[in-house]
Amino acid sequence: NYMANLTANWLPALGDVVGKLEAGALVADVGCGHGASTILMAKTWPKSTFIGYDYHEPSVERARQAAEKAGVSGNTSFEVSASKSYPGTDYDLVTFFDCLHDMGDPVGAAAHVLRSLAPDGTWMIVEPYANDKFEDNINPVGRAYYGASTLICTPASLDQEVGLALGAQAGEARIKEVVTKGGFTRFRRASETPFNLVFEAR
Repeated sequence: NYMANLTANWLPALGDVVGKLEAGALVADVGCGHGASTILMAKTWPKSTFIGYDYHEPSVERARQAAEKAGVSGNTSFEVSASKSYPGTDYDLVTFFDCLHDMGDPVGAAAHVLRSLAPDGTWMIVEPYANDKFEDNINPVGRAYYGASTLICTPASLDQEVGLALGAQAGEARIKEVVTKGGFTRFRRASETPFNLVFEAR
């Protein structure tokens, strides 16, 4: 899904973002895990600088090794940091890939993203596909996501500060509420697949 859509469809749907990436942008990939998304973007836009952040130190080390193997260490780095405290300002783009719903305090994370962005910067949020009403998610994809959410996503959020527990079937309305409470004034659905929703906030 990411290999097919991230650079070809999702990022081009975000207004002027691709133009900035081609010219040389500063990007923070928050909740980067093993760095797959960071590396994919770095290979596509070598003039841009990508910094992956994750609070899980072993994952960050794996990401560094993967970047070295992929040959993108020159424009990519990885640091151990949480979503509400990662360093830096004036990012042209901040990305959250399938991780906002896992966070205990996603509103706090949203507020930190706003502070870290350049005045014309963009926050890209990718979340599991979900409709806003429970009954509209009773389908094979929704069932799989609800199962994962019950066993993984919701307990992970509850174990953190605030513990909002959005879950993997939060839907657009809940995500918009989190983003606007964090201080953003513009929010839209930019793209979608049967498995993901892609949002743009500014």
